[in-house]
Amino acid sequence: TKSVIKNIQWITGNNFTVEKGRQQIEEYISTWDVHRSWLHWSEFLQEEELKYSKRYHYRVCWSVPTRRKPIPQATASIYFVIEISKIKPATSAVEVFFTLESSRLIHRPEQCQFREKWLKDIIENKIILMERL
Repeated sequence: TKSVIKNIQWITGNNFTVEKGRQQIEEYISTWDVHRSWLHWSEFLQEEELKYSKRYHYRVCWSVPTRRKPIPQATASIYFVIEISKIKPATSAVEVFFTLESSRLIHRPEQCQFREKWLKDIIENKIILMERL
């Protein structure tokens, strides 16, 4: 069976603000199928001026705190970019893509199904590395 890729209606360039971008990322994340034990917070990092577009960079940091370990051993970050074209009409939707910490693969919300395993793998690899040090 083919899984359905969940996405949201992204904001248009003329309606974009840094805070609306963060809210839209939160709305998109809410479509992900992750266990409720995962907690996250999001933040705006920087604005990048390019020749044909402007890019807005965000980070979403994930962890699984527990009663025994309220401060998690490790976190996993996902980096989002919202790009607004200087060429396309201002009424066009923004372009959105994201990468996982320690990965160069670029994911697009309309083309990929998020996997909770990605977060688990990042955290497990960090814990293994810390134990070796």
